[in-house]
Amino acid sequence: MPRAITLRSNFAASDFLHLARLSRVASQARSLLALAAIYDGGKRIEASRLGIGANTEA
Repeated sequence: MPRAITLRSNFAASDFLHLARLSRVASQARSLLALAAIYDGGKRIEASRLGIGANTEA
């Protein structure tokens, strides 16, 4: 069974939301939104639906 990855304590969900708003790259914005969801207490499976691992662009 894979080990859980520890989240850094010096970031907050609002930081990732702000960075996602500033991003001009769609795949990067999706990843940042997924991280924001995780830091906001969401489940990682839900975050994966938002963007992590959704890099389909070449």
